[in-house]
Amino acid sequence: MKLFVTGACGYKGSVLVPKLLRAGHQVVAFDAQWFGNELQPHPDLKVVKGDVRNPDEIDLTGIDAIIHLSSVANDPCGDLDPKLTWEISCLATMQLADRARRSGIKRFIYASSGSVYGVKDEEHVTEDLELLPISEYNKTKMCGERIVLSYADDMVVQIVRPATVCGYSPRMRLDVSVNMLTMQALQNGKITVFGGDQTRPNIHIDDITDLYIFLLDHPEHTGVYNAGFENISIMDIARMVSNHVAAEITVTPSNDPRSYRVNSDKLLATGFRPKKTVEDAIKEIVGMYRQGALKNDDRWYNLKWMQKEVLG
Repeated sequence: MKLFVTGACGYKGSVLVPKLLRAGHQVVAFDAQWFGNELQPHPDLKVVKGDVRNPDEIDLTGIDAIIHLSSVANDPCGDLDPKLTWEISCLATMQLADRARRSGIKRFIYASSGSVYGVKDEEHVTEDLELLPISEYNKTKMCGERIVLSYADDMVVQIVRPATVCGYSPRMRLDVSVNMLTMQALQNGKITVFGGDQTRPNIHIDDITDLYIFLLDHPEHTGVYNAGFENISIMDIARMVSNHVAAEITVTPSNDPRSYRVNSDKLLATGFRPKKTVEDAIKEIVGMYRQGALKNDDRWYNLKWMQKEVLG
């Protein structure tokens, strides 16, 4: 298939695109490249530096399917410039879905977020619970879902609500829990845990990228799917890190008491199975750091980099 992937140079895209190429697909990788481009050249890869907000920069000629990853990622970044967040994560999604329908594209995979549920009292968060998003990021993701679902009569729509992603990517992120705690241990020999008792869902970057390929291969599985397989506390993650890197754990109070478990039974019922764990992510990050292939670079912290380079 010829695939159009937005956000293709991001944390997930930089792992997904090489997998798509290995699977024999042609890929148009579309990205604003705020954080650079780590994709390696390939005869079946066309990298386009463009703004998803500008329809004139998007060419869907010959495209069979869209994997829409682009957004202003995470709550603090979304709150930096709410107008920008809504334009990229919601308005651009509407324009892209409409262009896809008009172009006769029959497949649309949308990367939403497990954060669309907001704060939940239910111990197990399933896809049928009401969405009560809190931040601009959560709200735009919910809005994006509803826009894309409105085209379900015109194309196969598959929506993924991932848990917090962890693990190594050529376009790294060190502002997500597992990756951040591992880098703290490697850099400082210390891990700071805020609260610690909160349980949060996690998914390895190899599993979330494999899931997009699984959905591409299985158009019969439509609708919305949670994707989070390890519901573990922040303290347990810190202890896991300290098993691989000698580090002292310090606990400080947290003003974020949210604790929830994402239920992914609906996804498991399709036959998809995760292959990696949070511990695998920790070991891989430690290995890359010790080889000198991973450095504690400002570019891997979305908020810091956006303030300095994108909005500064």
